[in-house]
Amino acid sequence: MGEPRETFECGPSLRIEAQERLVALQFSQLNTQLNKIEVMMERLERRLWLTVYGVVGVILAQAFESILTNAP
Repeated sequence: MGEPRETFECGPSLRIEAQERLVALQFSQLNTQLNKIEVMMERLERRLWLTVYGVVGVILAQAFESILTNAP
């Protein structure tokens, strides 16, 4: 009764464990790739907003300049 039981590992259980480890590694890699994509999207979004603000600034500057040149 006090003897420790030996675990018996058979082929199918080893295959399942290997498959579980493989799936865990795949999910880990997928999460890493998704994080990289998210960082790239944030950078792209910042660049897009800077471009939008730049275009709006140029348009406003041109409008202000045309008002000043046409004013008496």
